Amino acid sequence: MSAPELLHHVTSPGDLKVLPGEALPELAAQIRRRLIDVVTRTGGHLGPNLGVVELTIAIHREFDAPRDAIVWDTGHQSYVHKILTGRDDRLEQLRTAGGITGYPSRAESSFDIVENSHASTALSYADGLSRGFEMTGRKRRVVAVVGDGSLTGGMAWEALNNIGASDRPVIVVLNDNGRSYDPTVGALARHLAELRAGTATSNLLESLGFGYIGVVDGHDFRALDKALKAARAHTGPVVVHVVTRKGCGYPPAEQDEADRMHTVSPAPAPAAVTDDTTCEPRTEAWTTVFGRELAAIGEERADIVALTAAMRLPTGLGAFGERFPHRLVDVGIAEQHAVTCAAGLATSGLHPVVAIYSTFLGRAFDQVLMDVGLHRLPVTFVLDRSGVTGPDGPSHHGMWDVSMLRGVPGIRIAAPRDSVRLRELLREALAHESGPTVLRYPKGRAPAPICVHTRIGTVDLLTPHQSCSQVLVVPSGPLATVAVEAARRLAGMGVSATVADPRWIHPLAPELMTLVADHQVVITLEDNAIGGGLGAALSMAAHRAGLATRVIPMGLPVEFVPVGERADLLARYGLDAEHVVDTVLATRWRRGTSRAAAVSLAST
Repeated sequence: MSAPELLHHVTSPGDLKVLPGEALPELAAQIRRRLIDVVTRTGGHLGPNLGVVELTIAIHREFDAPRDAIVWDTGHQSYVHKILTGRDDRLEQLRTAGGITGYPSRAESSFDIVENSHASTALSYADGLSRGFEMTGRKRRVVAVVGDGSLTGGMAWEALNNIGASDRPVIVVLNDNGRSYDPTVGALARHLAELRAGTATSNLLESLGFGYIGVVDGHDFRALDKALKAARAHTGPVVVHVVTRKGCGYPPAEQDEADRMHTVSPAPAPAAVTDDTTCEPRTEAWTTVFGRELAAIGEERADIVALTAAMRLPTGLGAFGERFPHRLVDVGIAEQHAVTCAAGLATSGLHPVVAIYSTFLGRAFDQVLMDVGLHRLPVTFVLDRSGVTGPDGPSHHGMWDVSMLRGVPGIRIAAPRDSVRLRELLREALAHESGPTVLRYPKGRAPAPICVHTRIGTVDLLTPHQSCSQVLVVPSGPLATVAVEAARRLAGMGVSATVADPRWIHPLAPELMTLVADHQVVITLEDNAIGGGLGAALSMAAHRAGLATRVIPMGLPVEFVPVGERADLLARYGLDAEHVVDTVLATRWRRGTSRAAAVSLAST
């Protein structure tokens, strides 16, 4: 087999096992070229996967997957694993609708044991899997590949505490590259650095009951082969401490001081040719607007402190941290600790801002409820990536936060529709001192600002309020653009609709309920799960008030939403202007009436 054919002929781990050792460096080089070519076009996690090429090859050569269960923590470092388990021919469709996901997927392959994409979970899976194999008499090994960043999460140590006390054959491959997004923080990072340097006076992992094999060069096939063979022969739990370089083999990634190209955006589409010499100004990313405004507020208020769970730059805290490094706290991948630490900061008289992705806040709900909510503490949660996020798929759509957080007594939740409202609502949230506040916004760029016709209390009317209007559209956040466009289309059909942006979507403002009472039909729009969201709350409030108004919630279904572009997914679930218009027409007239007939009726 000639060198150029290597990758083409490796379609399963079995193919790896028959390759001579001298062929492996060329295979690794071909995989790196493949990753760089594809991921720089599709977007995705590039740096982490470039760092585990040799490690993934070595693991699949030594262990017998899927009989030996290999669990990846976090799953974003599984692209090489996907290539080696028969999915290289689908890599071009990475993170696209109908393609392969950016994380392990049980629907894709029997080699994907679990679909973990939130950090610090693999060791708990490994504990449960190994217990289950032992209880059912199956002799199967469990291999958990865990980054040093993931070990900053408390859940990982809960699992280590249990695994270390057993004699089960759990192999923990510690992929130590010194980073998650940012460099790994805390006493653990210091201990691992001492182990790497050979200066540690003790070994914490051995103290917990693990055998220890290390330190191993994660880019040296001979060293990896020797270490993994020793781990396989070990009779109890064992840690293989492997040192790798994130972004290895790609100079732009290795030289990227921010995050070693942890993630890259898709290559831009070619610009369309047009004769139009005018263009609208590009709007800014939500994250950028938030970060700049928080830094400005930090200049004004010395009591503002920010917290991140190992995601300083992705959540927009870079500018704040540069100006106020002593007021930025990075707790590592430890969302529960971040929230309760914020509670302690608030109790001491400060106003903490916890900047976190929506999907990750679910890991700390008990802390939001009992440590912040119960004490009515002034903690502001800024939830980036709320709603439909697109290519990262079901584990990363931030579509549960409103339903979850509405259950916290005293909490206030805001959904800015554009950058102007984000700056405005952030300041309102930080001015609130009698309980927790939340701001939620999606991934990407904020839409162009929408003018306010009238503000009634805290509610913005985005269209003139006409006494003859029978339809009220209540959007959450940036879905205001959909609502305004739907109202414009309805007006062209002779149907008058009022659009009211509540700004604060929980609790419901009295002024919003007055507007509801003035209309026959209310349509709510939200990219949150429809169960327990804005629409459900408004419907319940209208019922309790004895209003005859019919409330029709439009939102995401209570199911795991797949990979797809945000606009496509919103349209798929009816959250676009066309579906809003159809819903209004079908509601105002008998169901089944055609659009043409409805327009005719509206004009008579």
